Amino acid sequence: MKQTKLWTKDFIIMSSASFFISLVYFLLVTTLAVYAIEQFNASESMAGLAASIFVIGAVFSRLFTGRYMETIGRQKVLFAGLFLFLAATLLYFTVTNLYLLLFIRFIHGSAFGISTTALATVLMDIIPKERRGEGIGYFSLSSTLATSIGPFLGLYISQHADFSMIFIVCTILSMMSVIISLFLKIPRTVLTDDQHHSLKGFKLSNFFEKKAVPISIMITIMGFVYSGILSFISAYATEINLIEAASFFFLVYSIVLLISRPITGKLLDKKGDNFVVYPAILSFATGLLILSQSYNSFTLLLASAFIALGFGTMQSCFQVIAIKEAPQHRIGLATSTFLICMDLGVGMGPFLLGSLIPLFGFRGVYLMSAIVVFLCIFLYFSLHGKKTAKQKMYSQAS
Repeated sequence: MKQTKLWTKDFIIMSSASFFISLVYFLLVTTLAVYAIEQFNASESMAGLAASIFVIGAVFSRLFTGRYMETIGRQKVLFAGLFLFLAATLLYFTVTNLYLLLFIRFIHGSAFGISTTALATVLMDIIPKERRGEGIGYFSLSSTLATSIGPFLGLYISQHADFSMIFIVCTILSMMSVIISLFLKIPRTVLTDDQHHSLKGFKLSNFFEKKAVPISIMITIMGFVYSGILSFISAYATEINLIEAASFFFLVYSIVLLISRPITGKLLDKKGDNFVVYPAILSFATGLLILSQSYNSFTLLLASAFIALGFGTMQSCFQVIAIKEAPQHRIGLATSTFLICMDLGVGMGPFLLGSLIPLFGFRGVYLMSAIVVFLCIFLYFSLHGKKTAKQKMYSQAS
């Protein structure tokens, strides 16, 4: 049986646009705190807010993007997000004080939330249904690459040029995302009168997709735990004298994902959700356990590989599950629900886990995180795994 084509022109354009947008995000998130301190004498907490308020803006805009995308039109929402993202990037050149910087970061984050939610939703119309796991696996590699390249590029530019050059590069990247997206052919979604009516009003169901909530709870917890790695791996590596190895941590993470994502995506499509998710949870827990007991470079980087196979796999697979559970006309809401929950987990994690480090130390926090992730096997079973197993049993019986 011939496979439906995945690598179409539109798929490549959307993956590229996602890469450029994510690159801007990661490039700025590694440099904005330093910029706020050096340019405006900001305190460390205010400098941290300058970096994190971006995520607050993204969560805020995702609430409304999923709700209005189907009624306004996916194409209009996508281009509104992309043009606002470009406009916000240009506004960095006008910053004269810290409060203006915070305002622009919030607007920029809002534009990021709109454009990434719209991209992920439109993608579902382009990817063949029977290859969604594989398609999202490939698509999400764009942000994975940006995770490695963005921070490196940001640090390199800040060492060899001033902050204006960083904003120039971000402007160019933002313009590229807009220009290539002009060549997209976005399928038009036609709603029935009943579907259109169901999306009216300010009901909670018009901001969140109920069927996507169970798996979104899982990504909230996993994102919460993963944020402890993002935020504290450098400090932990300094404490255990593995600073050099830590500089390769996310490089190894990205390489493993580049190799594994296409494979795990295909397995999700062919073998089902449980076949991929249970090993991924175990891999994430194993990686955290190894990380908590790392005493040399090999174990630290081995932990990175297991974490990539764990959290990295779940990130794309859970998104597929969230979308599969939702009706066609509510895919936008399912996408925004999933991304909001992931953002909340990643956003809350550093503050709450950071408060535990003085009490239990880095090793203790990572060990407790491993236990939490392992126990999520039972949570996943109750939220989704049990239902999936029954569906597979019935389909085999029939």
